[in-house]
Amino acid sequence: MTRPRNNKRSARRKPLDPARRAAFDVLRAVSEKDAYANLALPAMLRDRGITGRDAAFATELTYGTCRTRGLLDAIIAAAAGRSPDNIDPVLLDLLRLGTYQLMRTRVEPHAAVSTTVEQAGVEFDSARAGFVNGVLRTIAGRDEASWVSELAPEATADPIGHAAFVHAHPRWIAQAFADALGAEAGQLNTLLSSDDERPVVHLAARPGVLTAAQLAEQVDGTVGRYSPYAVYLPGGDPGRLAAIRDGAALVQDEGSQLVARALTLAELDGPDTGRWLDLCSGPGGKTALLAALADGGRVTAVEPAERRAELVEQNTKGLPVDVLRVDGRDPGLDPGFDRVLVDAPCTGLGALRRRPEARWRRVPGDVPQLAKLQRELLASAIRLTRPGGVVLYATCSPHLAETVGVVADALRRHPVTALDTRPLFAPVDDLGDGPYVQLWPHRHGTDAMFAAALKVG
Repeated sequence: MTRPRNNKRSARRKPLDPARRAAFDVLRAVSEKDAYANLALPAMLRDRGITGRDAAFATELTYGTCRTRGLLDAIIAAAAGRSPDNIDPVLLDLLRLGTYQLMRTRVEPHAAVSTTVEQAGVEFDSARAGFVNGVLRTIAGRDEASWVSELAPEATADPIGHAAFVHAHPRWIAQAFADALGAEAGQLNTLLSSDDERPVVHLAARPGVLTAAQLAEQVDGTVGRYSPYAVYLPGGDPGRLAAIRDGAALVQDEGSQLVARALTLAELDGPDTGRWLDLCSGPGGKTALLAALADGGRVTAVEPAERRAELVEQNTKGLPVDVLRVDGRDPGLDPGFDRVLVDAPCTGLGALRRRPEARWRRVPGDVPQLAKLQRELLASAIRLTRPGGVVLYATCSPHLAETVGVVADALRRHPVTALDTRPLFAPVDDLGDGPYVQLWPHRHGTDAMFAAALKVG
């Protein structure tokens, strides 16, 4: 896109400092290229040599602005007197960056305004810089609570809409969470708030190579609460850790570790021949844990996407794993597997803490398409499992259409019975009435993983 620029004026403008510039560039990549902020930012910080306080500031600005986009856009629209759709996309990302600083950081208002206005002048011209100046000064005249009071749905008339606005979530996601919480929907505000907290990095020590205690000592971390392989990393880039580089450990949410472990603990009818299947294996974290626990068995890993299949191979190097680049709905495998994991593609609503832009990227229309795929994958898994074997169905989403809805369909259509999944997640507490498991970030500190164990035959 060609933008008007007054070269003499823009030459006198002061461009963004490195931290703000990195944040702005990631916002543009997210908007223009559908980039993932949690992947784009660390690479950019490394490439540009941004470290320490500047890196922390860039991280706060990037992830915070991505998470709160809906709230920021509502405030910007009110202050500008026009819809965000009618604002140039580059100016809009600049306005989001400036507004986030005004609403959610301790940056002095004059600094938040002036740095953003200067960059608008660099990118465009004095007229556009003046527009940005006017909008941000209007926004700076009131605090977040005042803007929320004016713009949020009335709490008594629409409590879910109000909670969604306050915590910067699309309303449909807040509704999905409330539906999944059921009788505990009073926890909705706490759950939505937990999505805005910076998540602790979870590591998984590879069984047979390193214990959690040994890994925690190496990385100055803390042994996890639930998974016997989990370590909580206090900070820093996990990619720089020797244990990660040499394959002795993986970056993996504790909830995901518990899902893989649960499949290995499920009781079978008849002997376990060690023939296991991971039907949706990319990028390979759960596959690696399964293979490390196979005890003489072998895991067949199915992943149709080439890049994700390559990641499975990297993450399972040296383990008894066969990676197949085929569609899990019809993989061409002989039936008779003892244990099958279906960690199905999903909306990812359970991992919004780790994917800051995801809440605004997903739309309600994604759910039916994914639920159809999930039903087909689970049906395939059941066909491939021997009588007396176990399928463990999991999603990183609490949306009922992706969880109990898919399992209910399988129970109606296929020769399976539901097992009480909760004992397979011991020592996790507060798991509700069962028979399935729903983990929650605000309750368990994990991603919102759902799991259901089904016995075939």
